[in-house]
Amino acid sequence: MAPIELGVRAVVSQGAYLCAGTHDIDDPTHQLIAKEISIGEGAWVAAEAFIGPGVRIDSGAVIGARAVLFKDAVSLGVYAGNPAQLVRRRRVAKESESSRE
Repeated sequence: MAPIELGVRAVVSQGAYLCAGTHDIDDPTHQLIAKEISIGEGAWVAAEAFIGPGVRIDSGAVIGARAVLFKDAVSLGVYAGNPAQLVRRRRVAKESESSRE
């Protein structure tokens, strides 16, 4: 319907729904509206999450299981709920720290 862009190391888990189309509810013919979805580098869309048309998920963001996202997600943001809300920012370990484990 519309392009869906996945960045490097982006993860879309089982049952997630990426919906790139909707309809104009003010048009009596319910004209189709298609909008691109973009999922940034290292972002994760968890199980059964719903991503609406035109949404941009920035790098490293996490959309929690069964979350419903209709607005853009900020880089490293963690989102949960219906509608999805920013609950916190990820604390990402530096490359050198994670390689020591």
